Amino acid sequence: MIVLDVSGMTCDGCAKSVQSALSARDPDAVVVVHRVAGRVSADTTLSAEEAIAAIEAAGYDAQLAVTG
Repeated sequence: MIVLDVSGMTCDGCAKSVQSALSARDPDAVVVVHRVAGRVSADTTLSAEEAIAAIEAAGYDAQLAVTG
């Protein structure tokens, strides 16, 4: 499970773009986007770096979330 903080998601369309960006690279990924919180959780085979790159390619800033 990868948890990322994503900035720049201002609408449901943005959330769908982020979800699509990850799903395009891992079609079996289970992606949950919390737009208001600016957080994305993904059960994916992608590495954190690959997930961040996919989101950044979609036009958003992403980084590993600090959890705990």
